[in-house]
Amino acid sequence: MAKRTLLLPMGLAIVLLSIARAAGPPPLKEGLWEISGQSIQNPGNKSTEFKYQICRNHAFDSAMDAVVKNAKGCTTSFDDQGGGHFASSSSCNVEGTTIVSKGTYTYESMISTRSESYATYSPAYKGKTDEHVVQEQHYLGACPAGMKPGDRITGRAVIRSQN
Repeated sequence: MAKRTLLLPMGLAIVLLSIARAAGPPPLKEGLWEISGQSIQNPGNKSTEFKYQICRNHAFDSAMDAVVKNAKGCTTSFDDQGGGHFASSSSCNVEGTTIVSKGTYTYESMISTRSESYATYSPAYKGKTDEHVVQEQHYLGACPAGMKPGDRITGRAVIRSQN
């Protein structure tokens, strides 16, 4: 079974996963979602493409929102720009590194979203000074039998949630 992962510092990964949900947009449709995108890290302009599927429901999304709201060492602000558009900015301290990020999020409907974020790391985190991430999420349908909210499919591997 193939297994691909995108490694981000915990603070940034949490923010990127949930930040748009915390701003008060409409709830996303429950079921299987495909998340794909690209991350460009510096120095070196290193590009990484990612794609995975995740089973979600409203309780899972709410739990992720709570993680963002209660993240120690982070401050986050959100701005509802109307028409399904949101902006955010955050600052987190992760293992002695300050991560400052700004993002835009578009909800085309309850079944499709797009986000773009840019983060800087000071001092560099494991050599990384900044990162630009573009991500699209699309609803695919019901979660396959045996999958529970939080379970992910990466390549052909199923990664079970810790819940």
